[in-house]
Amino acid sequence: MAMNSPSPARTGTIVITIEKGLSPKGIARLLKDNQLIRQSFTFELAYSLYYYPHSLKAGEYQFSLPAIPRKIMLDLISGRVLLHPLTIPEGLTYLEISELLAARNYPLTGSFVEACRATSLIADLDPEAPNLEGYLFPDTYYFARGVRAEDMVKTMVEEFRKNFGQQERERARVLKMSIRQVITLASLIEKETGQPEEKPLISAVFHNRLRLKMKLDCDPTIIYALKLQNRFDGNLRRADKNLNSPYNTYLYTGLPPGPICNPGRNSIQAALYPADVDYLYFVSKNDGSHVFNRSYAEHLLAVKKFQLKNHRQLR
Repeated sequence: MAMNSPSPARTGTIVITIEKGLSPKGIARLLKDNQLIRQSFTFELAYSLYYYPHSLKAGEYQFSLPAIPRKIMLDLISGRVLLHPLTIPEGLTYLEISELLAARNYPLTGSFVEACRATSLIADLDPEAPNLEGYLFPDTYYFARGVRAEDMVKTMVEEFRKNFGQQERERARVLKMSIRQVITLASLIEKETGQPEEKPLISAVFHNRLRLKMKLDCDPTIIYALKLQNRFDGNLRRADKNLNSPYNTYLYTGLPPGPICNPGRNSIQAALYPADVDYLYFVSKNDGSHVFNRSYAEHLLAVKKFQLKNHRQLR
C-alpha cells in the first residue's frame, strides 16, 4: 500500500542523480530527502522483498510530482533516465558541431572531435575518409547525461545509414559515383541553398558542370578551405578565389576531396536525383533564392541585376 502512496512533494517536476555505486539504502535515503517518498525504510524493504536481484540503475532521472514510489522503483530498475535533446542543424561541419556542444554545455563525456576520427564506423562506405565529416546525420537526438562522445557519433552515423540505404547505394552506382562523391556533392548543395525546392536545380548545375569538365566555382568550398586554415573571418574576398587548396573549386575542376559539411536528407536526395534541366549557372537573389540560367550571357545579366551592387563573387 505504501508503495502506491503519492510523494510528499505534490507539484512540478524534480531531477535527481543516482551516482554509480550508491546502495539501495542510499538511494532510498536520497529519494526521501527529495520528498519523492515518505519512508526510506519502506522503499528499501520493498526492493529487497519484491524487486531484488534487479539492480537500481545509476543516472539522471526526472520525476513528475506527485510521484508514486512503485513507479519510481520501476523507472530505476529499467533505467528510464532523463534524455537531453540535441538538435544538429543541416550543414554544420564536425568541428562546428563540437562548438555547438560546447556552447550549450551539453553533458557528454570525452572529446567529440577525437570521436570523429573513428573512421572504422564508415570504412565500408568510405574507405578514404580521414574523419566522419559528411556522415554525421543532422537530426534531433536524445542522449543521457554523460553519454560518451564515441556513442554519440556512432548514433549519428547509424542515422546516416538509415537515410543512405540500399536504394541510395544503387542509385550512386547508376550515376557512377562513389558514396564519398555523392555526399561531397550533397554537402555543396547543402551550403548553397536552404530552399528544398532549389536543391535538385543546384544539383543539376553541378552535375552538368561535372559532365562538361567545367569548374564548379562553388563559394562554400573556398570558405571550408579557409576554415581548415583558421583564416575565415566571415567575409569571402575576391583574392580568396586564388587560395591554393584542393577544396578550391575555382582553381580545380571536379569535386573537392571530401564533404565540406554534414548534409541533410534533402540535399543527399538532390545529389542522387538532380532536376532534368540544362542549367549551368545560378546566382543568389539575396532573399534565399536563386536565378538559374543556361548561358553565360544570361548569367552575367543576372549577376549585374542581383549581385554587383553587393560586390559578390561571380560564379
